[in-house]
Amino acid sequence: MSANDARLIEANVNPRTGLATDYLNHFNEAIMLLELFAELPECREDFFAWSPKKYTEHFAASQSKHRDVAIAAYNEADPALRNLLDTVATSMNEILMATRNVMRQDNLSDRAAMTVANVAVRWIKPLVARAGAVINGTETAQSESGQDAAPQIAVDAVMAR
Repeated sequence: MSANDARLIEANVNPRTGLATDYLNHFNEAIMLLELFAELPECREDFFAWSPKKYTEHFAASQSKHRDVAIAAYNEADPALRNLLDTVATSMNEILMATRNVMRQDNLSDRAAMTVANVAVRWIKPLVARAGAVINGTETAQSESGQDAAPQIAVDAVMAR
C-alpha cells in the first residue's frame, strides 16, 4: 500500500475511486428527518432547514480534519465517476427540495405531509445506495446506461402532487 493510499484510507476516502462515503451522511440526515416526521411532526422545521450541498461544499463545511484530503481526492478522481456521483446527488437534492416545497404548502395536512415524506424516503434510499456503489467502485459510468430516467420520473411525480 502506498503512502497516498494510506492517507486516503485514513481520511475515509476510497483509494480506488477517490471518493468518500462521508458525503452520504448529508443525505442520510435528510432521510432521518423525514422518517422522524411521522413520530415528531415538529421535525418538519428541521427538514426545512436542511439544504442541498455538492460534494465539495459538504466537505468544505465539514469539521473533519481530513476535509482537504477528501476534496483534493475528489478533484483528482476519474471525471466520469465524479459526474456519475454528481448526477445521482443532484437527483437526490432535487427530490428532497421538491419534497420540501410540497411539505411547505399551507393547505397540506400533517397526514399528507407524512405521505410525501414517506414517498421521498422510498425514492432517496435506493439513490443513496447507488451513490455508495459509485463511491465504492461497484458501479461505474459504463454500468449506468438505462438508469438516468428514474430520478427524473421521481422528481416529476413529487412536483405533480
